[in-house]
Amino acid sequence: MLFLTAQDWSAIGLSLKVALTATLLALPFGFAAAYVMTYRFFRGKVMLETLLNLPLTLPPVVIGYLLLLLLGRQGWLGKLLWGWDIRLIFTWKAAVVATAVVGFPLLVRAIRLAMEAVDPNLIQAARTLGAGRLDAMVTVILPLSFKGIAAGSALMFARGLGEFGATVIVAGNIPGATQTIPLAIYDHAGAPGGEAPALALCLLSVLLTLAVLMIHGWLEKKWERRD
Repeated sequence: MLFLTAQDWSAIGLSLKVALTATLLALPFGFAAAYVMTYRFFRGKVMLETLLNLPLTLPPVVIGYLLLLLLGRQGWLGKLLWGWDIRLIFTWKAAVVATAVVGFPLLVRAIRLAMEAVDPNLIQAARTLGAGRLDAMVTVILPLSFKGIAAGSALMFARGLGEFGATVIVAGNIPGATQTIPLAIYDHAGAPGGEAPALALCLLSVLLTLAVLMIHGWLEKKWERRD
């Protein structure tokens, strides 16, 4: 990676930081959403499922703009945060929020598929032996859904490494502060003589994503052999 500058390496580090933070923050909410969609029955469930999947179909720029309206200084949530002296817009934390929102449906879908594969008889047996809803969720559903949790986390992390549209709207493209790998590629692609560093960052992005997916595949095969 001879063509990469210190600014490019900063973008690489920030991309990893943003993707990891967004995945970790989204995990408990993703698990809760998957649990509700799998085991709870209520009016409006179809609407909730539609809203959860909406980020998959909306252009990321639209998501970014809506987040800007929500978290900006004049947004209803932004006003509240500014009152507490918490500023998200045009910081790396805004990139985390954008990445979490865009990748959230992938996380929920993977966990939900794993939950739907859990044998209902095991849950019923736990309830019969005196376990409450929370006990059954922690002792039965959570362990048996671990593969889905790992798969969803890997997909969301890999998706976070490539997030561009929503991030550039809410976090901007500030070198050394909010510039991630896709934003650095965008800068190099539009600059004279930037072909080499842009290509180097593209290759590195591909390698990082492949590494995440290969590690997940290796762990999945290992779990299958153990089962």
